[in-house]
Amino acid sequence: MISVIDAVLALPVLVKVLGTLALILALNALMRTLLGAILCGTVVLGFWVGHGAVSIGQIAWARFVSLDNLLLMVSFFLIIWLSSLMSYTGVMADLVATVRARVPYRAAFAALPAVIGFLPMPGGAVFSAPMVESADRTGSLPAWLKTQANYWFRHIWEYWWPLYPGVLLALDLTGLEPWRFLAVQLPMTGLAVLAGYLFFLRRIPPLPSRVAPPEQGDPPRRFLGLVAPILVVIAAYLSLQFAAPALIRLSRYIPILIGLVLALAVLQLQRRPGLGTWNKTLLSGRTVQMAVLIAVIRIYGAVIESRLPGGVLLVEQMRGELTQFGIPQGLFVMLIPFVTGLALGLNVGTIGASFPVVLSLLGPTPALGALLSVTVLAYAWGYSGQLLSPVHICLVVTGEYFKTSLLRNLSRLVAPIALLLAGAYGFSRLLALLGAAAAAGPP
Repeated sequence: MISVIDAVLALPVLVKVLGTLALILALNALMRTLLGAILCGTVVLGFWVGHGAVSIGQIAWARFVSLDNLLLMVSFFLIIWLSSLMSYTGVMADLVATVRARVPYRAAFAALPAVIGFLPMPGGAVFSAPMVESADRTGSLPAWLKTQANYWFRHIWEYWWPLYPGVLLALDLTGLEPWRFLAVQLPMTGLAVLAGYLFFLRRIPPLPSRVAPPEQGDPPRRFLGLVAPILVVIAAYLSLQFAAPALIRLSRYIPILIGLVLALAVLQLQRRPGLGTWNKTLLSGRTVQMAVLIAVIRIYGAVIESRLPGGVLLVEQMRGELTQFGIPQGLFVMLIPFVTGLALGLNVGTIGASFPVVLSLLGPTPALGALLSVTVLAYAWGYSGQLLSPVHICLVVTGEYFKTSLLRNLSRLVAPIALLLAGAYGFSRLLALLGAAAAAGPP
């Protein structure tokens, strides 16, 4: 018995992390509470990698009271409040009606979360979820399909949209000019749209003839008025990136927080919600529950990012183990970002932890073709890993909103992500071949 325990404790850290993720999925299926499952998984992982109870408590407390985490929590509350106020004041319904009037029925399920996807909001999928729900004019679509459409199309821009911290970090680490990065990453968004259509949108039946089509003719000015709060958040975020870089260095959540406050002010001026509406918005118990869930997810991430008792970063230990396994360099470029994304469920963390290692394989002065090829491949695999992560905040809040199974949500993502990864691999090889041909020059 002792030898079995010793063998389990001696397992590679990589196995422990993946085992803990599997435990979270199993406990969620058994307990029917994701909060309890992630909390148990966090504690198990902490003890399994060698931390004591005091050390786990210190890691959890340090993450909980960190400025980044506190501002994330405030931002999340503001997102829910803005979404709720837009719903209570009729803005959400008007926006959905306007989109439905101008795009085909199926396309509305992609367009609405995609619009919100331009905002780098933590847990922003919970903002678009009510819109996707409202787009179901017949009320007959299965909850899992609305979950997948909301989650998938919320993230199609994050391969290249410069408002996302992960994109900015990738630009910094690769040293690529923004236009080059955009040129090689933009096709991934096109592939993501194709995968979303093939696996999700195509499953949405056409609008029955008995349902009257929406009225046409909403002027563009009306649409701009409805999305004004969203545009304010984007404008504030972009402005602060250039005007107040010190704020970004203090916390990456400050610009989005300021933008959300301004958006609430704009909405108040537009629709003038009364005290009763504000009370209903601010005193929602469900908002608090979801905020606590996000806090627990962040603490799990803190354990992943922590140093092991020996002083080595847990992520560094995983990298070393993959190296010891004798994995070929090409597979290493894919696995390191994928496993990191799976463990963290956060793109900026995935890029920050995996790209320095992956790029180091290219040497100090890599050829442009090789750099572009590795960037596309590593980014796609890292991003796919975090899309499949059971601790990805957007996946969690979308599933909570539509009351769908986390395990089933993940299983339905496997096929479209497999298409993305295959496309990324093929495109990466093409870039490598073109780069080699350009370097060789004319025959």
